[in-house]
Amino acid sequence: MGNNQRALKILVILKKEYKIEKPFLNFETDFQLLTAVILSAQCTDERVNMVTKELFKKVKFPKDLIKISQNDLEKYIFSTGFYRNKAKHLKETAELLEKNFKGKVPNSMEQLLTLKGVHRKTANVILGYLYNKKDAFPVDTHILRVTNRLKLTQNKNPTKVEQDIVKITPSNDLFNFSTLLIMHGRKICKAKNPTCSFCKINKLCPSAFKFKKDL
Repeated sequence: MGNNQRALKILVILKKEYKIEKPFLNFETDFQLLTAVILSAQCTDERVNMVTKELFKKVKFPKDLIKISQNDLEKYIFSTGFYRNKAKHLKETAELLEKNFKGKVPNSMEQLLTLKGVHRKTANVILGYLYNKKDAFPVDTHILRVTNRLKLTQNKNPTKVEQDIVKITPSNDLFNFSTLLIMHGRKICKAKNPTCSFCKINKLCPSAFKFKKDL
């Protein structure tokens, strides 16, 4: 069975297994989502949601963040890690949005990548959630792990993993596939001690062979 066929079968099973209800990050405005995704680098979504609960009482739009001092912003986001760089990137991004995009979060990969602290993963999350781009495929650590275990890719570089999955997945299912893989990685295909015996896609996973006695 080729990777195209396996990817489709995996997608069908995961759609039945998980219900996508809302984004992992909490936000009310477009800029809040962009802020949250930037903060999520090397940090869990749970921690980001804890931090933004207070920050977003003051920040809804780029102009609001510009008014906050670097020092105060660092205090808000300290627990997300790399807080100095993140605060600097957020301040610069807020200014760029006001200067170049009239305070609006842009809707193209090219424009999003001009913002500080924004990489392909961040941009794809924005394109998927804000602009309903179904062909966006953000790659995080869960997706790197799960797609490699499934042997849908042999690459470790996020951009190359994205390119590999795009080739074997229908474009209108890519963003959902990304979300489903993340959910599966958090619940079943964990970094340590994956629970393969409970995995609905174990028969399609070349890495589950050592657990077959439990299946």
